[in-house]
Amino acid sequence: MATGNRYTGLIGKYADRLPLSSDAAPISLGEGNTPLIRLDNLVRDIGKDVELYVKYEGLNPTGSFKDRGMTVAVTQAVAEGSQAIICASTGNTSASAAAYAARAGIKAFVLIPDGKIAMGKLAQAIMHGAEVLQIHGNFDDGMRIVKEMAETAPVSLVNSVNPYRLQGQKTAAFEICEALGRAPDYHCLPVGNAGNITAYWMGYSEMALKPGEAGTQACKFCEGDCQFHQAAVASRPVMVGYQASGAAPFLRGHPVEKPETIATAIRIGAPQSWDQALAASRESSGWFDEFDDEAILETQWLLTSREGIFCEPASAVSVAGAIADIRSGKIAEGSTVVCTLTGHGLKDPGVAERYADAAVSTLAAESSAVKEAILGKMR
Repeated sequence: MATGNRYTGLIGKYADRLPLSSDAAPISLGEGNTPLIRLDNLVRDIGKDVELYVKYEGLNPTGSFKDRGMTVAVTQAVAEGSQAIICASTGNTSASAAAYAARAGIKAFVLIPDGKIAMGKLAQAIMHGAEVLQIHGNFDDGMRIVKEMAETAPVSLVNSVNPYRLQGQKTAAFEICEALGRAPDYHCLPVGNAGNITAYWMGYSEMALKPGEAGTQACKFCEGDCQFHQAAVASRPVMVGYQASGAAPFLRGHPVEKPETIATAIRIGAPQSWDQALAASRESSGWFDEFDDEAILETQWLLTSREGIFCEPASAVSVAGAIADIRSGKIAEGSTVVCTLTGHGLKDPGVAERYADAAVSTLAAESSAVKEAILGKMR
């Protein structure tokens, strides 16, 4: 049946840029194609001449960027004949793996840390039919176990150590260049397991032209000469990674044995993509920095109240970092900056609940009481 102009997911859009066989049937939920939103209000608050955008990955099907990699990883697993997948997760990976396994008609096993997962994410994994195995340990313990299981049990590992995951995640860089008409000057990301910063750098690097190619080389995305993409990808951004202070191995220079932060999605002490992330930072002349939980939650609130964008706490660290570096001048005025928001705020509603008592006013069921409250709030 013809699909017309209907968007069918990132495998359909970027098939020639992904290492899947032509006969692999895409396992898709319409992931990708997420908005790039300009933060005009926050820029006015900062008082600096920059263009600041967020790539809002919370609008993927299961509410996080993990869907980009999962569609490719699960498609490949099914093409290879797998009947089950497995992952360790702080939440978002488990939700995504469970959804794509359900779509594919295969089993998903997810290992989660004991008491260290946001309920919104756990609910997704359960509702999608995953077999949830909670271990007495942290995410890093879970990664050790699932890597062993992939060697000894009939399951395919779909954490970001699976190279097909990063292949899917790199497509966000393609979308950003297409939306802006070029690569940004700086790209800011939360860093936990470090797969995403690695994948973005992979995507930007694939789009970048080598010296002497401009104007004559056939475009990597289109047939023949394409002035749009060639102009768009003549440079790559500086890659900047931000971590939570309680889980900041890149700032410590070594793994953190017991990572702690309210930003559960980046509560990871031993990143699996450590070497690749360091390479992306060094090759792009980038850097890493850290922010405490108070700064992360303050920025989450700013994004929600000033821009109408609700992201999970881990996502907000990328904007916290960008704002700090713009204010200090480390990110120069005149720059175009993109921050990845990795997940939707409804992934971790427990954090938002702390504001509920102060935010909700209880009134008599009378028009006069409501009117008085309205007028009082508008003064």
